[in-house]
Amino acid sequence: MGKTAVITGATSGIGLATALLLISKGYKVYGIARKPYAGGAFKCYSSDVCDYAEIDGILREINDNEGGIDVLVNCAGFGIAGATEDCTPENVRRMSDVNFTAVCVLCGKAVKYMKERGGRIINVSSVGGIVPLPYQSVYSAVKAATEVFSRALAGEVKESGIKVTAILPGDTRTGFTDARIFEGDNPRAVRSVNKMARDERNGVPPEKTAKVIYSVLKRKNPPPRKAVGFVSKLEIFLARVLPARTVDFIVRKIYG
Repeated sequence: MGKTAVITGATSGIGLATALLLISKGYKVYGIARKPYAGGAFKCYSSDVCDYAEIDGILREINDNEGGIDVLVNCAGFGIAGATEDCTPENVRRMSDVNFTAVCVLCGKAVKYMKERGGRIINVSSVGGIVPLPYQSVYSAVKAATEVFSRALAGEVKESGIKVTAILPGDTRTGFTDARIFEGDNPRAVRSVNKMARDERNGVPPEKTAKVIYSVLKRKNPPPRKAVGFVSKLEIFLARVLPARTVDFIVRKIYG
């Protein structure tokens, strides 16, 4: 029997690319997304990942249908940008809920359906969680939290045979760029975020991240985190070996 995968944010970007790739590799895929799925390649539940009661019912139904869950890929998310002084508490809370709290809750709920199979959890973080970005301070903080949470969770579920990896994409061509919420009208923030947007639109396609996710799923002992592409790997390497002051100086020169 093929393995069963649950993917959040499955109707666009990295989530959709991953869903279609896993289907081509023989996985039975179930999606969860707020936006309805127009295709017929997989069953997708229309739900907000922050509606935890509904998510609980969805995971229970998938488990009942398939006898367990082998893979959880958390791709759902959105971004806010702008000067931190202009960030509204409502948007900070909403982004934290969708990009981080929901990841924690979904992992916790899915683990009980994975223990019999020794499943895999993939949480999509970002290079921005390792190399903090000015005018995307909250986004960087949330993605850093996702990577740290993934490593801590891996220690909890190791004895059950469940493996956890944080995937760290860099600039990627998806609808995420145009959907990002910009707050305020700080001129430096506008210039910075416009530069980031150009880099993203010229970035790698989401299919490349999907291929990295699949390569991690195939590994017997996957890494705790995996960057996507040479540039992302280089950025993370430099963030490790250079003083934080130097890294921040370079980032400010590019995006400040």
